[in-house]
Amino acid sequence: MVSFIALAAIAASLEKPGLYFKIETSREKIDPARSVMLSVVLKTDRGVQASLPDLRERLEGFSVAEDYEDEPVSGPDGSTVRRANWKLVPEPVAGTYRIAPLAVGGYVTKAYYFEPPEAVEAPEGPVETDPSKDMPPLSMKMFLAALAALAAVSAALFCFVRALRFIARRVREHRMSPIERAWAELARLVGRGLPERGRYKDFYVELTMVVRRYVQRKYGVKAPHLTTEEFLSDRRFGGSDSLRAFLESADMVKFAGVKATPEMADAATAAARGYLKDDNSASASGREGE
Repeated sequence: MVSFIALAAIAASLEKPGLYFKIETSREKIDPARSVMLSVVLKTDRGVQASLPDLRERLEGFSVAEDYEDEPVSGPDGSTVRRANWKLVPEPVAGTYRIAPLAVGGYVTKAYYFEPPEAVEAPEGPVETDPSKDMPPLSMKMFLAALAALAAVSAALFCFVRALRFIARRVREHRMSPIERAWAELARLVGRGLPERGRYKDFYVELTMVVRRYVQRKYGVKAPHLTTEEFLSDRRFGGSDSLRAFLESADMVKFAGVKATPEMADAATAAARGYLKDDNSASASGREGE
């Protein structure tokens, strides 16, 4: 496990009646060559219900290398302290390094921005060359080096072609209607087979994001950044009982540690399909009635 030491800087904090929340970080300025350690602490008084937030969807400019939670600690006054530890790896060329606002016990923290690394100046002056040097005689070592270079060029060309295909696919999807794009994203997610590999939490995160992105594109709201209650409170897209059941069951897997099963994943996929189909049909009927 990661040893978190010297966490002196407060990245975020929130103090409300019966609740205290803070994030401590090992560094405020990003060094692309060094990881960032976070300690997320939540203290609640007796009878106050709140849970530690999941940072995975709220990070920008980082990838998660490791995370784990300590055992909760209960105080003599009935309070409970929970702590989660995170090891983050900065992305070398990210434009922004931040923790987006977090929902904690019905309250929302402010976003926290890390100081980006200093720009590295390009070296000046001409490249040193020796044009008079003779070419060495052909040898097996040179042949193997040339073969390795050819393999590297082939690999680079393969990656370039894949990148072009990816860009072309994104352009096609960008031109799709919201419902067409949602169907495409859902089909791609199902094809990844995450439940079959036991990655239920990742599957539920991606599945709910398919629905939320559909709502964002269709209704013009920032649905991916809303909490489940905020999302469901908008009657334009949140009035469905089946959608409420789908999102709340997904939250139980994503945040409450409920163990999912293949049957639950299939049911969640069917619920997402049902909502997309019903919402699109309702919209089409509304346009016909105008």
